[in-house]
Amino acid sequence: MKVLVPVKRVIDYNVKVRVKPDQTGVDLANVKMSMNPFDEISTEEAVRLKEKGVASEIVVISIGPAQAQETLRTALAMGADRGILIQTDQDLEPLAVAKLLKAVVAEEAPGLVLLGKQAIDGDNNAVGQMLAALLDWPQATFASKIEISGDTATVTREVDGGLQVLSLSLPAVVTADLRLNEPRYASLPNIMKAKKKPIDIKPVADYGVDVAPRLTVLKVAEPPKRQGGAKVESAADLVSKLKNEAGVI
Repeated sequence: MKVLVPVKRVIDYNVKVRVKPDQTGVDLANVKMSMNPFDEISTEEAVRLKEKGVASEIVVISIGPAQAQETLRTALAMGADRGILIQTDQDLEPLAVAKLLKAVVAEEAPGLVLLGKQAIDGDNNAVGQMLAALLDWPQATFASKIEISGDTATVTREVDGGLQVLSLSLPAVVTADLRLNEPRYASLPNIMKAKKKPIDIKPVADYGVDVAPRLTVLKVAEPPKRQGGAKVESAADLVSKLKNEAGVI
């Protein structure tokens, strides 16, 4: 079974995000970028499926600028077999990403599409669900455990009330949650091997997908800074401040 794993290049989760002075977006100049953490988890799970003999090939795909090749190389060093980069400098909306992934699925014919539940930059949590709808495939989101037997995948997913277990007929779309696994660190020999693994670079135009934006960002602003606390002499002072200054009672 072939597994398709979409991965995204995002600002490293350890970096403090800065908003541009004109509030048109996030400042990406001289900022460390890395693979989206949830996509690391989905890549790790695909590699584990291959180690179990369930998956025969892992294809990683990224949609973004030329620098996204670094993200693909990271996935290849973790154990993926080959990469595809749909190169664009445009920040695509989730629906456009899902349509491009649908086109790739038509070419690659994977048995499973395994992706992170969301990217930490946009936090949209939409691509997996949209892709499943466009493909008319079964889907399981927020997976914390995946077991595959034959043409059936059993997925344990996290819901508000606890855990839910779903049985899906393959091919299917599954999105990975935080507790699915702990991604491995790529070893130096695997990093060197990844440099020789193929990455196919294609433009968006090759897929005939309309990626025109449907949304306009009006303003991006930092959250208000949290003010320091204050000591009060008595309960009466506390009630007075809550009523007259905070306006919460």
